[in-house]
This record gives sequence, structure tokens and C-alpha cells, in this order.
Amino acid sequence: MDTTTPTLRTLLARPSLKLRLLPAELPGGALERPLRWVHSSDLADPTPFLADDLVLLTTGTQFERVTVGDYVDRLAQRGVIGLGFGSDVHRAGVPDELVEACAARGIPLFEVPYGTPFIAVARAHAEAIAERTYARRTWALEAQRALAIASLRPQGLDAALTELSRRLSCGVTMFDDAGGLVHEHPPGAATAELSAHAAALLARGATASETIEHGESGATLFTLGSTGRLRGVIGVGAAALDPETRTVVTSVIAMAGLALEQSERLALRERRLDAAVLTLLREGETAAAQRVRELPSEPVLVAATDATPNPDWWRRQAAGALVADGIVVLAEADAGAVDAFAAAFDAGVGLSEPGPLADLARLEAQAAAALLRSGEGVTRYAAPSGILDALGSDARLAAQSRIAGLREADPALEQQLRVWLEHDARIEQAAAALGIHRHTLRARIAQAAGILQTDLATFPARAELWAVLQAAR
Repeated sequence: MDTTTPTLRTLLARPSLKLRLLPAELPGGALERPLRWVHSSDLADPTPFLADDLVLLTTGTQFERVTVGDYVDRLAQRGVIGLGFGSDVHRAGVPDELVEACAARGIPLFEVPYGTPFIAVARAHAEAIAERTYARRTWALEAQRALAIASLRPQGLDAALTELSRRLSCGVTMFDDAGGLVHEHPPGAATAELSAHAAALLARGATASETIEHGESGATLFTLGSTGRLRGVIGVGAAALDPETRTVVTSVIAMAGLALEQSERLALRERRLDAAVLTLLREGETAAAQRVRELPSEPVLVAATDATPNPDWWRRQAAGALVADGIVVLAEADAGAVDAFAAAFDAGVGLSEPGPLADLARLEAQAAAALLRSGEGVTRYAAPSGILDALGSDARLAAQSRIAGLREADPALEQQLRVWLEHDARIEQAAAALGIHRHTLRARIAQAAGILQTDLATFPARAELWAVLQAAR
């Protein structure tokens, strides 16, 4: 990020001052450090009166009372970032020993010619600070104006975040309250490391900003919302934010907070609308539902989940998806969104077969049945090979209770009844298959009918007995 403070190089570059660096160039970033102020003194030890990040100007009269080496040592220890020597005031030129001492300690030394008053150097630096401050404030006003215009576009928050990225010349990201990425510019700005830091901030649940080491320039994260009710995190790909930059970012944070509040109220209304549309579809009023809102294209899938479905997330992933009460109805073409949801929210999901909206009740039942069998991830509904295979544990327990008397009286009765029913209740064929006399089998069937207190001469009774025998296995 740009700053409001010029550097020593900025000061040396002003042609009106005619300053000359000794030597002509220094290695590293010695001239790039922010320069806060320019001060002049001929004290033997001026360090008690100096501030940080300061350039000191001197005419060298103190060198009659102190050695050059000791003097420069004290300046280096105090953190003076540059020394200007006024030549031809008390002595001609710049002393060679001063040039050598400053070079040895890494302090930039420059000559101030006799025709350049020290006050002119200080005033030039003050003017540079004022010019840069004015430029930064102008930039901030222009940036805020551009962000306000961007926010009026469709998908205004996304447009504003993209504009912020352009104005700051760095990546800008936004995560929702679950840590899911909802915006990044440019693509790839949201790394796994940045996402992890955003998730950690959200887990703390308190309003905060945090600077982290990330890439070449670091990153700064800002929470959205209030403590205990965080709504997301905005990440800016820079660690050093000057006051103007922070003002611009703060305006976007306020804009995002307002947009999320409005989005939450809108989402509540949309959830209620989706619930009403689902009710219409369950009642077979597809035409009426289509007049209320756009429906997912057929064939559709129904997903049932044990996690709270995020309507905004689903609408970004699947056009026209209906979301209400743990149920999501979406087009079959968007089936990949179901796997993405299960992975993003560590959720169990039951997924129906594809079908028309007119069969919504059946598809919901399939999704609910698949969810009961699911663990982590997505479980797709698979129809049983036979209708009796679909009977659950309750039916099995009931069937076992129903034939408990048979098993207690004679365990062979159950098998004999099964073989008889498998032969379409034909006595002779069943008796032959069992290896007993037909009269014996008739007696056994009569005995079983008495135990079950059922007339096995009728088809409904035989059909029920067959279902009981199958379920009791």
C-alpha cells in the first residue's frame, strides 16, 4: 500500500535543493525508508532530542569537541536514517572521515550546498508530506466514489469488492459465516492458508482484524458483523494499510455489513416463499407454483440433509433451487452441487432418484430414506429389488411376533407353510416337495390356521401369511 510519508530518495530528488549523495548511490533500501521529519543541530550529542525516522542536518562545528566516529555511532544507535552536511559554512566541502564513518555504519550522507538553507530542506520535505497527503486523500475520495457507483450495479457487493481489488492493486476475498468462499478477485486470491485464517477468526466469534504473513505482502483480515453474530470475513492482500487505505476498506466493510443484513432479511422471505412453493408442489399445484417463482428444470432431484441448508450457497450453485426445512429441490443437471455441499459443510445428505416435480412427495420420501442410511457424504436412494425387501425393522419385529406361536408349537410348521405357498397352495405338489403325505400336509395347515387364528382358505389370508413369512426371515 502507498503511504503518506515521502522517503529520503524523494527529498534528494528535488532539483531545487541541489543535494548531493555521498557516495552517489547506496546498496539496499537505505534511501527508501519513510522520512518523518528533517531537523538541524550542531550539538555534540543531539540524540536525546531526536525522533524516529529523522534526517539530521549539521554544519560540523561539533567536530571540534567530539570525534566523527563517536558522533556517527550515536546517530546510528538512535536510528537516524540520513545525515546532511552543510558545506562551506565552517569548513570547505564534506570531511572525508565523515564520509567514511557514515558509509561504514550504513547511514546515507548528502551534501547541502552553501546556497541551500537548512530551512529550505525542512520546508521542502514538509511540502512533500502535504502533497502526498493531499494526493492520498484525493485518491481515497475517488475510490469511495467508485465503490459507491459499483455498489449500485447488479450484484452490488461483488462489484464493490472487485472495484476495491482494482483500487488497491491486490487480491480481495470474502468468506461467509461458515467460512465458505463467496468472492475473490483476481481468481486464485483465496488460498487454503487464507481460508484457514478466516475460519479461525470466525470460530473465535469476536469482532476483530488480523494481519498475517501471506505471500509477498502479507494480508489483513476483517470480520463482518458483531461479536457473537459474525457474518463473514473480508481479506485484503496487504499487511501495511495507511490511514486512507484503511478508510476505504472500512467503507466497504460497512457496505458489506449492510448488504448482509439486507440479504438475511431477503433470505428469510425467500425461505418462506420456498416453503409455500413446496407446499403447492406437494399438493400437485405445479402451475400455481410456477406463477410464484422460477422452478428448477425437470427432471429434478430432492436432497435431504442433516445440516442447515444455506439458501444463498445453493442459489449460487444451482439455479432455481428450492430450499426449506432441510430439503433442497434442484435440477438433475446440478447434481454436482450436492457433493460440493456435503464436502463444504461436512454434512450427511440423502439424494432421491431424478423425477418430475409432480412426484415431489415420492422423491422427498426417497431422499429421507437415503438420509437414514447415510453417514458422511451423499447417499443416493436405491430401490429394493422387491417390495417386501423394503419392509423395515418394525415390520420384521411384527412378523416375528405373529408367527412366534408356530415356532413354539413346531418349528417345522413355518417351513411347511412356506413350501405350500410357494406351490400356489397346491397340496399334492407341496406334499411331494416336502416328502410327506398330502393328508399329513392338510392336517399341518389346519393346525397352523388354528394357531394363527386365520382362515387360510382365502387369498387375502394367504397373501398376508406370505408377507409375514418373508418379513420374519
